[in-house]
Amino acid sequence: MNRFEYIVVSIDGDYANLRRTDMETEELKLVARALLPPEIAEGTRLLYEWMQYSIME
Repeated sequence: MNRFEYIVVSIDGDYANLRRTDMETEELKLVARALLPPEIAEGTRLLYEWMQYSIME
C-alpha cells in the first residue's frame, strides 16, 4: 500500500491544505477535516497509509 507524508499548511473552515513532504512539490492537497485527526493544527505532520491519516510523532 502507498504511504505519503504531509504537513498541514493551513486550515480553512471544514478543509485543510496539505503539502507532501516526502517528495518535492509545491502543489497543495485540499482535504476535508472530517477525514483528518481532530487535534490537527497548522504545522502538524501527517502520515497517510491504508486510506487514513494519522499524526506523525
